[in-house]
Amino acid sequence: MALSRLERAQVWLLKAVTEVLFVLFRFFCPRRSALSGKKLPPVRNPLLLMSATQLAKKIRRKEVSSVEVVQAYIDRIQEVNPFVNALVKDRFAAALQEAAQVDKLIEEETGGEEVLEDRLPLLGVPLSVKESYALQGMPFTTGLVSRRGIVATVDAPPVALLKRAGAIPLGVTNTSELCMWYESHNHIYGITNNPYDLERIPGGSSGGEGSILGAAGSVIGVGSDIGGSIRMPCFFNGIFGHKTTPGVVSCENQYPPFSGRQEEYLSSGPMCRYAEDLLPMLKIMAGPRVNMLSLNTKVDLKKLRFFTIPHDGGSPLITPVSKELVDIQRKVAERLEADLGVKVQEVHFPELRYSFQIWDTYMVLPDKEGKPPQMFAELMGEPGRPAWPLWELLKWMIGKSDHTLAAIVVGLVEMTRMSKKPSSIIQIKEKLQKEVDELLGADGVFLYPSHPRVAPKHHHPLLRPFDFSYTGIINMLGLPVTQCPLGVGEEGLPLGVQVVAGKLQDHLTLAVALHLEKTFGGWKDPGAN
Repeated sequence: MALSRLERAQVWLLKAVTEVLFVLFRFFCPRRSALSGKKLPPVRNPLLLMSATQLAKKIRRKEVSSVEVVQAYIDRIQEVNPFVNALVKDRFAAALQEAAQVDKLIEEETGGEEVLEDRLPLLGVPLSVKESYALQGMPFTTGLVSRRGIVATVDAPPVALLKRAGAIPLGVTNTSELCMWYESHNHIYGITNNPYDLERIPGGSSGGEGSILGAAGSVIGVGSDIGGSIRMPCFFNGIFGHKTTPGVVSCENQYPPFSGRQEEYLSSGPMCRYAEDLLPMLKIMAGPRVNMLSLNTKVDLKKLRFFTIPHDGGSPLITPVSKELVDIQRKVAERLEADLGVKVQEVHFPELRYSFQIWDTYMVLPDKEGKPPQMFAELMGEPGRPAWPLWELLKWMIGKSDHTLAAIVVGLVEMTRMSKKPSSIIQIKEKLQKEVDELLGADGVFLYPSHPRVAPKHHHPLLRPFDFSYTGIINMLGLPVTQCPLGVGEEGLPLGVQVVAGKLQDHLTLAVALHLEKTFGGWKDPGAN
């Protein structure tokens, strides 16, 4: 189906606006070079090279104390955070006190290791948390200057469940302003860097999580995802992440709150360096809804049906997938065929060309009562009147705006939206949904690029604002997806792929992630030679 004349005009306008804004950015913001050529120190403490599952076992068995583990991660954060600016507020003193209490509890426990494992599966293991989640006593701003000074008084449900399982939060990590951009930068905490190349982005909006995990400053973390905010940071930072089937893990007590129909597309999920931690984390984070998933079902990979979708078919808005990423996805398919004796079938969906238009349309649909979602300009202006993006752009040009250029761009793009969404886009999405659901069933998995290219340079997303559509379309389809690292490429930057399954079949993608970790080696130390 071809784009209408009106839709072509909208595409042209969007691309023109973003290119002009990028030129303005380059003119008004000279390139920074303070970190040029610098590299993270390598991991030296062996405790930092163990999964959370392994650490919890060693702590329960008194082979290592929780205090030793927590201190090892504090030391690593203090070593790498000056480079990456990922952890924006720590609670190190409280974490060490909690670790000491854990060690005392283990000493006094009379029921044995099995009792502790059942009751407190993550006992004594450190945890990092995205700043947009409420973590009691920690900042809760999502990078919005007008929220500076706001501190969470409760824990968001997934955070509370992880703490109840024994995990110890070390602090909160940076996000993009209001969690609506794929570079983590705001005017409260500044910009976060990629641990593999400090002049590149760690992704967003969970970019602080991705960066601190990739830098080995954390072993497990918590992210949220409405357009790729778990998966892009995991891809760019070479770690694992899982976007759950929507409605399984609670998204309450996050900022900004969902509105309209956004709850149908928003997911909370685990982020980690080791694939074996995904399943136990998800079991904990799902809480009372865990039985919606089949997480205890053993998966025989040889009995799954595998597919690969190499690209979106050529959207005029989105950068073509790089040869490097096309090649690595093909290698994944070849290894699955060789290792498992399966056939990986290549499939194409022409509707994927409209991924951004689908995401953009469905993000602003009203809820069942007809109430539309809160406008981004309103969120920018809280607690006062809505921001005026054009005015903010003029203020930004003279260094007087409290908002990042990225947030202003989102506000400007919002202004270009047609008041009435074309029914053709809804029809395209419904057709795609039907075709994908029929393809996957309860035993199908497909591979899909995580992004058109490896981690871009800082601020370059301003020139390619729609490239997130490779992840965003999966949100609109309501599917579970695991982001898997696949080593590093020609520039020393992480490669990866999305592994997608049918609704509520999260256990399938988690099982594939374990296999790909064994095959491609998983996370790589960015400080290693």
